[in-house]
Amino acid sequence: MSSTRRAWLRAAAIAGGVLPLAACERLLSRVSRELGQNIPAQFATPASADIDPVFHLLSRTSYGLWPGDWQRAQAVIKDGGPAAWIEQQLAPDTIDDRLCDLRARRFETLWHDPGTCYEYKKEVLREEITRHTLLRAVYSQRQLFEVMVGFWTDHLNINLEKGDCIYLKPADDRTVIRQHALGKFRDLIRASVTSPAMLVYLDGKENRKAAPTDIPNENYARELLELHTLGVHGGYTQQDVYEAARCLTGWRLRTTWRKGTVYFDPAWHDDGEKTLLGQRIAAGGGAYDVDRVVDIVCRHPATARFIATKLTQKFVSETAPSSLVERVAQTFTATDGDSKAMLRVILLSDEFQSARGVKFKRPFHFIASCLRALGADTHAHKPLLEYLLRMGQAPFQHPTPDGYPDEATPWLGTLLWRWNFAISLAANNVPSVQVEAARLLTALGGDGAQLDPARLWPHFIGRMSTAAESQPLTEFAARSGLQGDAHNAELLGLLLASPAFQRY
Repeated sequence: MSSTRRAWLRAAAIAGGVLPLAACERLLSRVSRELGQNIPAQFATPASADIDPVFHLLSRTSYGLWPGDWQRAQAVIKDGGPAAWIEQQLAPDTIDDRLCDLRARRFETLWHDPGTCYEYKKEVLREEITRHTLLRAVYSQRQLFEVMVGFWTDHLNINLEKGDCIYLKPADDRTVIRQHALGKFRDLIRASVTSPAMLVYLDGKENRKAAPTDIPNENYARELLELHTLGVHGGYTQQDVYEAARCLTGWRLRTTWRKGTVYFDPAWHDDGEKTLLGQRIAAGGGAYDVDRVVDIVCRHPATARFIATKLTQKFVSETAPSSLVERVAQTFTATDGDSKAMLRVILLSDEFQSARGVKFKRPFHFIASCLRALGADTHAHKPLLEYLLRMGQAPFQHPTPDGYPDEATPWLGTLLWRWNFAISLAANNVPSVQVEAARLLTALGGDGAQLDPARLWPHFIGRMSTAAESQPLTEFAARSGLQGDAHNAELLGLLLASPAFQRY
């Protein structure tokens, strides 16, 4: 790293501790721009009638393309093929993400243990984890990692608004989801089973057998089988739910010293013999019963198929191709659920390449992709977060354990809010967000004064526009009477609101 880069980063770190918030954020934005987190002076875009395959790969493995991403990926893929770029993203620790860290790491509640989080107001905890999540999605260079963080967050959904979850979810996000987002499925589930936040959200901390008349609380056991592992059609029975619940008795949370941490209480555990999914669990296992449960459910064939289906739906299409699901399920079984191995199978498949532009962006993805496409500068304050709330996808606030749906139909009612956001964003009317339309035009080969719609479409949708898409924008440009920045803003807003940009 150059001495100039080190000096800038050091100055930004120092400023974060001594400057007022607004001044600190202005400095962080300036440092980020100076060190490359900006719109390049020039960058190339696809020039094909159909969605470019590299654009497609980046669209599915990111929250949208930042200006210049396609050109940078092209250079990597030219030498090593798509696999070379995929391998870069599958090794996130090797990717320099310090510029994103300048914006996203400064939320102190995300790094505390649960007991310390109890000292903060709920609104502070909610705002910090939400801002952190959005800023990572917009500015991280580790985009595939962030997409997988979002995938597993929905898969193991925890609603901040239930009980003490708001105090416990920051640690869960750090030590369960982010730690295992590209790791082994078994490790992810094992970490989640005794996560303080999950024990509260699905009532695991109430699951006990302290007296002969106690009946195990089955809430978590049911969701473990139905939503987290085998799936609703995975072949388990009500007796399996009951037996799993028996195995999971005895896990409690401290309420005074080391508040919010987990411990095992043998007096609350059902230590008798159990039979889960046809497999015997011997009496006397104590705390290790939880490991037997995790091993049994994670190695079940139904789990391999369920996770393979969800991953294929996430990265390919709502209707997961059965041929690809089968191959991914086989990879799950052969690798003990290794996320990287499964992603390689999906992203290098013919089924993946043939499913371009068929998925509908959820609100979080839409907002992040708008910000990334424009190279926007933001620190994700409340006016921006309110759009997520209005569109129905505020992070960590889905009320039921199944997580936010990853299909088009539930989100079609958000279109009006999307259009409002697109127009406001392009016109610089979203407080705390700054976009530079003229700089974007210049980088795309324009004159910096008037946007040419034909130059814009490929950057936003990965292909040339059709006549039906380009005609309305061309007509607008001809008759609007707007000039300069006002013209550019209207045109950009219409493009962000277009049907083609809603899909990826």
